[in-house]
Amino acid sequence: MNIYISGFMAAGKTTVGRKLARILGRRFVDLDAQIERRGRRSIPKLFEDGEKSFRRLESAALRLAARQNGQVVALGGGALLSAQNKRLARSSGILVSLTCAQPELWRRLKHGCRKRPLLARRPQTRWLLLFKKRRRLYLDADILVSTTRRTPHQAAMRIAALLRRIEPRLV
Repeated sequence: MNIYISGFMAAGKTTVGRKLARILGRRFVDLDAQIERRGRRSIPKLFEDGEKSFRRLESAALRLAARQNGQVVALGGGALLSAQNKRLARSSGILVSLTCAQPELWRRLKHGCRKRPLLARRPQTRWLLLFKKRRRLYLDADILVSTTRRTPHQAAMRIAALLRRIEPRLV
């Protein structure tokens, strides 16, 4: 089974996922990096074709990742907007969601908004609207771990401990 890491942008999916993979001795897959490689452009450039086009690429990358076993997969912040993506992640692995307090998220996000297509315009207002809209998606996971006031290593260790408790054969 795979371990899928979800959460809002800047919650730490890639960093924590990479550390978790190292701790568990698993391969790490960053879905956004896979999308960029397959699309031969950066995420912001891919978004220029429209969000729907990007979401199709994201779903295709997730389908490819789900065909492999034993990976830690960092999902994009919007990957779970698709009910089909969520079902696929759940049927092929354990869904872990990283949460983070709003002030901490904004602190992490505010300097890199230009790199994030959904925040390029009016970032201070837009991020909070997106956060509120998506929050329920992230809370519906097998494991929830807060990255607020935790280092990525601490968050990864917490996930590993919870995985041992709910699914010992994964660890």
